[in-house]
Amino acid sequence: MPLYAIVRIRGRVDVPPDVEYTLKLLRLHKKFHATIYPSNLPGLKGMLQKAKDWITWGEVDRETLIELLKRRGRVIGDKPLTDEYVEKVLRIPGGIGGLAEALLQGKTMYHKLSSVKPIFRLHPPRGGFKYSTKRPYNDHGELGYRGKAINELIKKML
Repeated sequence: MPLYAIVRIRGRVDVPPDVEYTLKLLRLHKKFHATIYPSNLPGLKGMLQKAKDWITWGEVDRETLIELLKRRGRVIGDKPLTDEYVEKVLRIPGGIGGLAEALLQGKTMYHKLSSVKPIFRLHPPRGGFKYSTKRPYNDHGELGYRGKAINELIKKML
């Protein structure tokens, strides 16, 4: 079961109310915030289609997920997510690597973990975006579904 990484690309100005509500449900309140959700979550595909002009998403791989959790994962109190915290508090053996494996296999959901912040605050992409942030990915833009190419974007934003 693939795990989607969803990144908000466009800002908060001139967003229609229904799209704003969908972005709120996805916990994407600000530009360059990211979340991860399992692809089989009920209603997720519809929410992604509703907000496709403000976000980009794709399947995250194990290596990128581990790097994202290590560098941008936060617990309540804005402290970094560490291997010790994952093993002692979340009780997932193997530290951050074990958490990433559990997320990819669907054994746990990141947004359901109570003591972990469900969003990742990312840096704007180093080197900038390749194309326009107002056009779909397939039409020489940055928005919408991009598949495995989301991993490159996330690595530029860490």
